[in-house]
Amino acid sequence: MRNRIALTAALTTGLLALTVASATAAPNESRTAASGDARACADVKLSGALPVPPAGMAVRQNVSIGPDCTPVLGPARLVPKAGPVANAQAAPAAAAADRQVRSWSEMYDCCNIRMTGLYTTSDWSSDGTVVTTSSTDATQQWNREPWNAGWSLKSSGKSADCVANCAVSTNVADASFTYKGIFDPTGNVYANTHRSTVALKADGTASCEFEVDLKNTFIGWNWQRGCE
Repeated sequence: MRNRIALTAALTTGLLALTVASATAAPNESRTAASGDARACADVKLSGALPVPPAGMAVRQNVSIGPDCTPVLGPARLVPKAGPVANAQAAPAAAAADRQVRSWSEMYDCCNIRMTGLYTTSDWSSDGTVVTTSSTDATQQWNREPWNAGWSLKSSGKSADCVANCAVSTNVADASFTYKGIFDPTGNVYANTHRSTVALKADGTASCEFEVDLKNTFIGWNWQRGCE
């Protein structure tokens, strides 16, 4: 309970804002290069970090593309984990050494349609001194349109610097997507690249870091990220 209260306080007072996001966008004069639309933004890069919350909870945050292509950072929200929570409070003490954390990084358009997403699931065990074993799986999702058009997965990968007997196991997943469809029949305008990093620690805690690069975007698109 103390951990949950402490995390809630950090989110509420804005302490997380120091590390939660940074972003850059291309100069205004290049915004219209792709489409001629004044709402367009070229070469937008967003990044940020979130802590892993207590069992049974999730941390979620939205970042939207605002006026002048500047990112608008939403609050980091501590919410109950979606779906059933399997006896999180009553689990035996021994199970504390076996942990799982999930992360997600999703790009949505201004109509709240998810275009692309990268998801990770990490499992690890520790003895309080080292991470004894760890593993991370990564999956991707993307939106398709009729007539075999829409977003496509161009490439994906994952890596870990250490999976056993580590003070920290750092796991990285990436996914690159391209688009060819109704809004761009050439396939040259849009591309999203996601990169998620999960650090699994010997003390049973973890952290999630996120990056996304957008070749071209529009005011009103939003990035939804979180971990649980």
